[in-house]
Amino acid sequence: MRSMKIVVDENIPFGREAFGLLGSVVTLPGRTISAKDLGDAELLIVRSITKVDAALLDSSRVRFVGTCTIGTDHVDTAYLSKKRIAFSSAPGCNANSVADYVTAALLELSEHHGFRLAGKSLGVVGVGNVGSRVAARGAALGMTCVLNDPPLARQTNDPKYQPIDAILECDVVTFHVPLTKAKPHATHHLVNEAFLRRLKPDTILINSSRGPVVDNAALVRALEGGALKACVLDVWEGEPSINLRLLDETFIGTPHIAGYSFDGKVNGTRQVYESACQFLGVTPSWDPSPLLPEPECPSVKVRGDAADPEESLRAAVRAVYDIRRDDSAMRALLSAAESERTRMFDRLRKEYPRRREFINTRAEVAPRNAKLESRLKQLGFRVSGSGSRM
Repeated sequence: MRSMKIVVDENIPFGREAFGLLGSVVTLPGRTISAKDLGDAELLIVRSITKVDAALLDSSRVRFVGTCTIGTDHVDTAYLSKKRIAFSSAPGCNANSVADYVTAALLELSEHHGFRLAGKSLGVVGVGNVGSRVAARGAALGMTCVLNDPPLARQTNDPKYQPIDAILECDVVTFHVPLTKAKPHATHHLVNEAFLRRLKPDTILINSSRGPVVDNAALVRALEGGALKACVLDVWEGEPSINLRLLDETFIGTPHIAGYSFDGKVNGTRQVYESACQFLGVTPSWDPSPLLPEPECPSVKVRGDAADPEESLRAAVRAVYDIRRDDSAMRALLSAAESERTRMFDRLRKEYPRRREFINTRAEVAPRNAKLESRLKQLGFRVSGSGSRM
């Protein structure tokens, strides 16, 4: 019996193990997958760096495409539908990973700029799987969260979803929207020069959604002109060729890795594998649980009697995920030869160190502090306490 050929992005964890149960797997660099690689392939499994469209698939036998990501803007879904090619993504697979990233960024921002997060306002634009978790983390840090999601507002009529004007008054604004040019809720260049002019002059902007949600040229002008307090960027227009002036102006800059926790990537593999099984009429049999390594930081000691509870939270978060290391690695692009920068950007993603989510770490609080323990749980940690209760 002929073995079905399946092309899988080599950067998908356990891609060979999972999809190898369904056919013969060929792994390739996602950025370079081309039409000639797919002539006799029937399944194609990618991440966000592979453009899936007619140019890639017209001469192939591919009948199922899966992307192990929550975003789908790299996939021409209208074309797939027209050609009756089945499609699956992995919604929510890395939501906790992005929430961990934003949590770490917020704690670094507050320390560097000398303010407390408690009492500050956090505007969350896009309140789906990711944005809702980010809002929950903001609340755990004592922030007042303002939610903006026009499609959800229309669907639910829930007054908790505020108009964009309310977001403009927030101390920190973070974006968790899909990239689309379709009206009435287009997000391409949602943050443009006019939007930036309407923000408070001490606003902090975070984008970990898609690069073109923010007009990068307008943003660099705003930062150079002192119109914003700070900016955290994980996504960039033109990846892997990015605006170095903008990188130089960011407080934290990272190479599109906010959702790159090991847990999130494995979740994506599992979700698309199960969708492929459903498409093929096969009962799923792959379980990634036995393959998951022990977390690098299985436990962290947290001071329950610290004068500033935010310091305790910051120390716990840094022990698991020190976002400063990702920023430092990214800034090597600033001194790299022009011919090497795009390769370096991709290499930072391909060789990204294994990062586990907060849920894998037990926070040991001593002495006991019920309020701090509750906040740690809300940030995703497992919590245990010892010693006297405060």
